[in-house]
Amino acid sequence: HLKWAFSEAAVLYLRHTHDGKKLLAAIARKHGKGKALSILEHKIGRAVYYMLSRGTVFSTEKFRAA
Repeated sequence: HLKWAFSEAAVLYLRHTHDGKKLLAAIARKHGKGKALSILEHKIGRAVYYMLSRGTVFSTEKFRAA
């Protein structure tokens, strides 16, 4: 269920943010289009774990830097 949830989160992130599209394009240049979405899903999962374990809020700057 978590893989599905993070894939949906990645699609919504791409749909609603311009930064997400730029990030996906950068990842896609290095790894290819199909793998890029999986990498973004994993990156979102790590961000959620970080936020929950430390009790912090989402930071776009930290997300892009990681």
